[in-house]
Amino acid sequence: MTPEQYVQQKAVASGSSFYYAFLFLPAPRRAAITAFYAFCREVDDVVDDMVDAGVAATKLAWWSSEVAKAFAGQPSHPVMQALMPHAATYGMEARHLQAVIEGCQMDLEQTRYLDVPNLQRYCHLVAGVVGEVAARIFGQTDPATTAYAHALGQALQLTNIIRDVGEDALRGRIYLPIDELQRFDVKAHEILKRNYSERFTALMQFQAQRAHGLYDQALSLLPAADRRAQKPGLMMASIYRTLLREIEAENFQVLHQRIKLTPVRKLWLAWKVQALGRM
Repeated sequence: MTPEQYVQQKAVASGSSFYYAFLFLPAPRRAAITAFYAFCREVDDVVDDMVDAGVAATKLAWWSSEVAKAFAGQPSHPVMQALMPHAATYGMEARHLQAVIEGCQMDLEQTRYLDVPNLQRYCHLVAGVVGEVAARIFGQTDPATTAYAHALGQALQLTNIIRDVGEDALRGRIYLPIDELQRFDVKAHEILKRNYSERFTALMQFQAQRAHGLYDQALSLLPAADRRAQKPGLMMASIYRTLLREIEAENFQVLHQRIKLTPVRKLWLAWKVQALGRM
């Protein structure tokens, strides 16, 4: 299996909504974003598949070393071998990849977040930086597009957090800020035990409003000059915001199930942005 086949298989196997946005890109950009996405999946899987925190930390340290070696011209992992030919072309730097690793490292060290600024630091590393790199690969021409990419990354990550409250609880993690749990009088043990309440629903409605605000902010920050080039990001925004609305329609029944869109619906939403320019 070639490195390119490896990262393609990794992207397809993930079943992520991101894959549908990649389909409409020209081949060189599609190859670059697929390799970068595969890298993000590799390091994220270290944490999600964790059995022993010490082993996971060792694996992340290996990835940090691999990134350094790859940017020094010696990639050994197929993901880095697939990624490095595109790094200079699209402005990918070692610091971007190290930031993603740092964000995953936070998952090993922290299972609660005191407040929104604390959570935003995590979202910046695992989603904002990813959005910045993706925007460059998609064809960014205006420096102002970086602010859009970071806001969109935060919106997508918060949508993930809302969707995955139940799954994260099974791993002992709660990403909802502690001060907001207290504000809505939702106890951590209620989430960990998957207990619904009107208080929980009110808390989640508050989180959804924040996510919608971030989507609106991102769209307002996107320069007109880059709107066409950033269509893949707008596809992701359309898919994830539709998912958020589905979660709202299901009254935030996210503790016992993972609410998701069908592949056909994701493809339709992506096509609408590509062909019609509508979200």
